[in-house]
Amino acid sequence: MIALDLIGIGTGNPRHLTLQAIDAMNAADLILIPTKGEEKDDLAGLRRDICARVLTNPDTKVVEFALPVRDPAITNYRARVEAWHDTIAAIWTETIRAHLGSGVRVAFLVWGDPSLYDSTLRIAERVAKALPLAVHVVPGITSIQALTAAHAIPLNSINGPVTITTGRQIRDNGFPPGTDTAVVMLDGELSFRTLDPEGLHIWWTGYAGMETEISLSGPAASVSDAIAEARAAARAAHGWIMDIYLLRRSSPVRA
Repeated sequence: MIALDLIGIGTGNPRHLTLQAIDAMNAADLILIPTKGEEKDDLAGLRRDICARVLTNPDTKVVEFALPVRDPAITNYRARVEAWHDTIAAIWTETIRAHLGSGVRVAFLVWGDPSLYDSTLRIAERVAKALPLAVHVVPGITSIQALTAAHAIPLNSINGPVTITTGRQIRDNGFPPGTDTAVVMLDGELSFRTLDPEGLHIWWTGYAGMETEISLSGPAASVSDAIAEARAAARAAHGWIMDIYLLRRSSPVRA
């Protein structure tokens, strides 16, 4: 049986690691690190830095693999993602087989937490069909926590519901009904600009929790352009950006 530890490592700050995460990394025989090409090498670099800082087990091997891109020929979004997950699972399986036998422990360092808008658990399910896996999860600090910490704000209003959603959902369906607070992730188009800005406040952060963290907030109508400009400049400077924002209506929905 192969033990697979999916370790949440927070949002890029090595100090986000829990003691449980450090113990799991040092218990691993193999740690897998995905690479996404030169433009996003910072992400692999942060994982390498974390390993260099906390690994004390000389027998732990760190192996990198190239993460494939989604097939643009598959026009259906869900089908494209499913095919992508299948390809990644095949690479995981091949890499584990190449470097380990049975009865060992493998670790994968997951950005944020494996439970939140992350595909690692779904990919692990696919790998388990080819290899005898026992999957364990070590929770990590999420980008939502880093966002609210950056702005020193509570996630929810008093007795208010919170919806966690994506930019695609905001563009297609508008502000989520039945809630006064929405956290928006995976949004490369700043989709809040498709909403009526009246009574809408935004807290936006790029590179949440990292040394390069940038944050802006205010009435959506007033800060929309500033956020767009800051985002574009940061992406041009680094070659990539990960950002997240919280939207709150001034007239809360009462539970």
